[in-house]
Amino acid sequence: MNKFGVAVFAWFLLVSSAGAQTLDELHKLALKEGGVVNFYATLAQINAEKILPVFEKRFPGMKVNHVDATADKLAARAITEARGGRVISDVFQMALENVLQVGEQKLLVDRQMPEAAAYPAALKGPNWLAADLVIIIGSWNTNLVKKEDEPKQFEDFADPKWKGKLIAEARDVELLIALARHKFKNDEKAFDYLRKLAANNIEFHKGHSELAEFLTAGQAAACVTCYAHHYPPRIKKGAPLGYMQGEGIATITANALAKDAPHPNAALLFYRWSASEEGQKAYAAGGRLPPHPKVEPVEKIRPAILYPIGTEEIKEWKRYEKSWKEIFKLR
Repeated sequence: MNKFGVAVFAWFLLVSSAGAQTLDELHKLALKEGGVVNFYATLAQINAEKILPVFEKRFPGMKVNHVDATADKLAARAITEARGGRVISDVFQMALENVLQVGEQKLLVDRQMPEAAAYPAALKGPNWLAADLVIIIGSWNTNLVKKEDEPKQFEDFADPKWKGKLIAEARDVELLIALARHKFKNDEKAFDYLRKLAANNIEFHKGHSELAEFLTAGQAAACVTCYAHHYPPRIKKGAPLGYMQGEGIATITANALAKDAPHPNAALLFYRWSASEEGQKAYAAGGRLPPHPKVEPVEKIRPAILYPIGTEEIKEWKRYEKSWKEIFKLR
């Protein structure tokens, strides 16, 4: 067996036994590797500055080297490095579609850790686990929408009374996918809903922060596809806003282990900690929305019903995107 084969076999043994080790045992092994985790992640700095120090304090001597970039750039970088014969990343944390992209190149560890048992099937795969959620909901300006007219579900926006009063993000195909595959479980019903929505002359904008600002300023009565986490901070500052809490669409930011990682024990330590209740509480306190069923977000932004955009939904993305653009006449 050559050196490469020995390294791969050693990694296999390590991952195979990972579930039997405690986090404290992994910590000791990680320190022997140098105590470094190369963390390829889209985690915003404002959140990373609160979350990563919690990990480093919990496991003295550990240092997280946060490589921050957009998900597509991180995926491209990891693929390029691997093709060049040098794996630098230990752990990935980025949009699920990009994690799957890296996985297609056989660059992920195809095994789950024991912490995954607590998560619903839609929030995990054979080589990834949800680390964070971004929720798409409907929202409105309370000065422009009467209490009795507040939407309770996405279908409410199809009512003709909303004509000329709605805004949305042109790229949010997730709305169509979530309704077709989860709520209606029927493509035609979802397409019919979208046609009714299109008849209400939605005004599209680029950027969810911009949508929230337009709504706050009263430039629209309601937003069909907005990010839930944008609203509690604005409401606390007195903005006249409300948002749906009955149902929402969950887009997934996933964790995954890099195959042949330079610091395999450190990678396992961070991955398992971030998936545990302890780690998820740190994510919640740091301003993110934890997918762990037993961990509540700091703000009430997790709706009662969630429609997750998981692996199967992403596989169908292009097909639904085509219909989305055709119905709304988007280029």
